[in-house]
Amino acid sequence: MLQSIKKMISGEVIELNQLKKIVNKINALEDSFTQKNDEELQAYTNIFREKLNEGISPEELIIEAFAVVREASKRVLGMRHYDSQLMGGAVLTQSQIAQMQTGEGKTLVATLPAYVMAAYGKGTHIITANEYLATRDYEQMKPLFEFLGLSVGLNVAGLEKEEKQAAYLCDITYGTGTEFGFDYLRDHMIQREDELVQRPLFYALIDEVDSILIDEARTPLIIAGKSNASLNLFPVMQMVVESFEDKREYDYYPETKQIVLLDEGADRLEEAFGIDNVYDREHREFLHIAMQTLRAKVVMRKDVDYIVKDDKIQIVDQYTGRIMEGRTYSDGLHQAIEAKEKVSIKEENNTQASVTIQHYFRLYSHISGMTGSAMPSRDEFWETYNLRVTEIPTNKPNKRIDMETVVYLSSEDKMKKIVAETKKHHEVGRPVLIGTTSIEQSEKLSNFFKEEGLKHNILNAKTEEDEAELISNAGQMHKIMLATNMAGRGTDILLGEGVAELGGLHIIGTELHSSARIDMQLRGRSGRQGDPGSTQFIVSLDDELFYYYDEEEFAKYKKKVKTDESGLIISPNPTKFVYNVQKVIEGMHFSSRSHLLKLDDVNNDQQKVIYNYREKALKLENMQSLIQIAIQERLNYFLKDMLEMDAAGEAALHQEVIDEIKIIGTLTTTEPIDYSNFTAESKEQLQKELNVVYRMALDELENDVDEDTWKDIQSIYIETLDRYWISHLGNLHHLREGISVRGYGQEDPYRLYSFDALDMFNNMLNAFFRDISRYFLQVNSSKAEE
Repeated sequence: MLQSIKKMISGEVIELNQLKKIVNKINALEDSFTQKNDEELQAYTNIFREKLNEGISPEELIIEAFAVVREASKRVLGMRHYDSQLMGGAVLTQSQIAQMQTGEGKTLVATLPAYVMAAYGKGTHIITANEYLATRDYEQMKPLFEFLGLSVGLNVAGLEKEEKQAAYLCDITYGTGTEFGFDYLRDHMIQREDELVQRPLFYALIDEVDSILIDEARTPLIIAGKSNASLNLFPVMQMVVESFEDKREYDYYPETKQIVLLDEGADRLEEAFGIDNVYDREHREFLHIAMQTLRAKVVMRKDVDYIVKDDKIQIVDQYTGRIMEGRTYSDGLHQAIEAKEKVSIKEENNTQASVTIQHYFRLYSHISGMTGSAMPSRDEFWETYNLRVTEIPTNKPNKRIDMETVVYLSSEDKMKKIVAETKKHHEVGRPVLIGTTSIEQSEKLSNFFKEEGLKHNILNAKTEEDEAELISNAGQMHKIMLATNMAGRGTDILLGEGVAELGGLHIIGTELHSSARIDMQLRGRSGRQGDPGSTQFIVSLDDELFYYYDEEEFAKYKKKVKTDESGLIISPNPTKFVYNVQKVIEGMHFSSRSHLLKLDDVNNDQQKVIYNYREKALKLENMQSLIQIAIQERLNYFLKDMLEMDAAGEAALHQEVIDEIKIIGTLTTTEPIDYSNFTAESKEQLQKELNVVYRMALDELENDVDEDTWKDIQSIYIETLDRYWISHLGNLHHLREGISVRGYGQEDPYRLYSFDALDMFNNMLNAFFRDISRYFLQVNSSKAEE
């Protein structure tokens, strides 16, 4: 009753009633659309295009358009959209998030809003969690879209430029969020306009939207270039640091993963490398490598944070258990891990372009998304992306039984319970899926099963190639499957013959994840489309979740704990405690994402300015106006500073102005200028002369400049802008690192960051305008001499 009242207050009941009315109208058209021939059905696409061009909103087309897609799907795919799928499609067409349970057919749901929005002809991007799903959905749905007269493309890694351009020119393009994001970055690193692959970003429909917009949001996409850092130092440093111990050479704080070098540690480094003081400025890079080597030893865990494969360190996504292809740790950490694991050490990379998933998707005019677990993060979706979440009822009643979570004192007792529960269900023929949070845990559990003679399959980042096939067979009788928590997401588990009668698929969660959404996704693998099933989480106080919880509070609870003979915690209320801990950790992660967003908003505003200049510079006809802006901005810098400078800084600024007048004067006139009467005191005279030489500089733009010269200037403009921007990104990174320390001064660290970042940005732009203005004048001067 209370839940119903809450739903009414939040507007969910009204929303569902409206959706049901829409579905009823679509259903009323079904018989008449069945009577239409293929040509009549296909003709609607152009009708919808014309209506959208006339200004009609997508929402106004939903009823007819969905009736068209449903009928076309019946003819081409042999699949008819359920009422619940039509409801989900309506929510997505209104640029919202539809929460739909696993197995509700979200791939087919996506065809509805994709068809409507593709009629604009501006590009609809359907974003999936990985390339396997993008390829699968593209191949399955392509015949439907092509029947309706729409072109469909697939955007995956490794395509040639021409192939990507063709994919983006399609009405509908399937791909992963990271690939779309990297294409955006690469488009802002090209030298010629014909190398662009993306069109302006219009509509993105995101499958598993919580995974992409929330879990992935904390990791920026980075394109990096090679750095000059010494690679030889890492293996030597590893040999020295290997014997360091906590509380002796360093202090480790697991809650925040911070490491502090103690005096004993500094002394040992100085002795080993013959250094007087590791904290001297000249040894700054040396100390940085030492700390990253220590971080690799203490914090980074093999088979949890990364795996070693083919003489490479490969990063494991903590949310999905999958390998993050092409990703490397930055700032020397990757090289430190390579030294630790004794694999080949590759050159470190410097950031050349960067964007967070959050920022990238906020660039689209319209976004919407689907997932089985959006409700726990509905506030964050609204605050960050302005997206409402609507829960769509299942097509068939949910028969799954979610059993109460049981909590054990130790991991050993937990393992015994997991093995016993697995055995119990296995003996009667029920399939069991055991969800783990890391590769390390799944392999440890696998060893227990082997000792008990339980035949099983193991699915984790090391066996990703077989992921979809293995997970799809997990519902067969007597099957036991061990899988990292999100492995196989997007692949349905179909029950084998006779399994439903036994109670369906049973799922065991071995740890609570730091996000309740991930636990929801694991539970949702069972009981799809009205199938029977059951789930239970079996956890212990040794689980990783508690590493991040307040030590004192955790110790207080453990002191009060009472268990039975099996190690099961009876009191104080264990489930209440563990779910409270999970909420606290979720709050920490939300704060982390909010922190990243605040800092990113500053960076992104600056990036927009740089990318705007860069996009304009790709068109040769814009170069004259861009040079004019550079010269004018340089003049404005001096005039503004001369007006605002206090007495203390005037002498230095006036000398800078005199130097500027001399340089620009030399480049713009062949007439000798008498500088002898320029003094720091003659402000008015300096302003006058500054205006004169810059007026001459602007006049240079009126001279005839041939196309080849403009092409040279264009090339130098882009190259210089990129060089300054890359350097600025590094400076912003260092500024970020010090933000928490600056917060101790009772000032808002974000406000300080904003001011300092803006100051750095203005200085960087001024230096760029100086260099490009002088280059143009030098080129013009040399041409005149010829």
